[in-house]
Amino acid sequence: MLNAKVMPINIKRSFHAILVSTFLACSVALFATESGGDDITQGIRTVVIDAGHGGRDPGATGKRGKEKDIALSIALKVGQYIEENIPEVKVVYTRKTDVFVELWKRADIANKAEADLFISIHVNAIAKPNIHGTLTLVLGQHRSEENFEVAVRENSVILLEENYETIYEGFDPTSAESYIMFSLMQKTYFKQSIEFGDFVQDQFRERAQRRDLGVREQGLQVLAQTSMPGVLVETGFISNPDEEKYLMTEYGQDIIASAIYRGFREYKEEIDRRTNLDVVIREETIEEEVIVTEEPVVIPADQIVFSIQISSSKNKISPDPSSFKGLKGVVVVQDGRWYKYLVDQETNYHNALEKCQAIKKKFPDAFVVASKNGKLIPLNDALIEINR
Repeated sequence: MLNAKVMPINIKRSFHAILVSTFLACSVALFATESGGDDITQGIRTVVIDAGHGGRDPGATGKRGKEKDIALSIALKVGQYIEENIPEVKVVYTRKTDVFVELWKRADIANKAEADLFISIHVNAIAKPNIHGTLTLVLGQHRSEENFEVAVRENSVILLEENYETIYEGFDPTSAESYIMFSLMQKTYFKQSIEFGDFVQDQFRERAQRRDLGVREQGLQVLAQTSMPGVLVETGFISNPDEEKYLMTEYGQDIIASAIYRGFREYKEEIDRRTNLDVVIREETIEEEVIVTEEPVVIPADQIVFSIQISSSKNKISPDPSSFKGLKGVVVVQDGRWYKYLVDQETNYHNALEKCQAIKKKFPDAFVVASKNGKLIPLNDALIEINR
């Protein structure tokens, strides 16, 4: 079977061809997923830790420190925390020493490893020395001039690469027009990247007591060429004297690395909670204790509907009763990278809650979800709307 995930992007092509290949890669990935039968995904199995810059590329510099050194130290600590505490996850590093690694090669390492998550670790800098805080970036379009400056700085690394004119033909890291491509690439893993970024920023704010600058979109080459959810974590501002001092200490690096690790752990737990099919489809079929109507329910347009999500997976499986302990009426909904398996349709939230409690006897991780016009929406948004 053709597996789009292990096909690294051929970077020696024109800018136009990169755009075309992105659409083809997404299409092939969907085809491969739909053809995957009952192959069950085990959640987060491989993570790539990328220490930004390195070698002849120092990255941002402060009065005493260099981004490449701080990023490497934090990256190794994050990887060590994962290896020691979550041994079932394979950790792959793009670099473990002070060497220069091209942006395309970093993405290639992640793609060949068939990673489930890509974490690139960096240190921020800006002309205003009073600015401080942590920031997590996901692939998208920058919304401000300040963010554009960050994108230019991070992407300008390609100018240090040999033969970069051929490798990144048509892409000018200093030109706003070149960033149009990211508006086309950003959607595939956008939600998962945002979700992981939120976990990390929560840890920075609550545990590490660092200023939280949020999760923002950014046009970043290293994220554009990876075939999995990914983020670029700006661990602080080396341009701020106090923050530079903090980032250069063993204590500060431990705290930052611990926050990223904890964010990863929470993200993995959430993904594992959703991906509970490994046990579900291997247990014996049981007698149905919950009767789910198989006849179609007519729902008016724009009506909010509540269903019960019983599981999720990256690879689509058949909604046949034999796959879900004999439960009938399972509906498959694709939500970004995931296939979600829902039962029942209720316009009354309390009715959905009652049915969910019954279903939890056989599917402990079941929970209520909301949809509108056939698309999943945040449950909180749905509850606010129906209570207006």
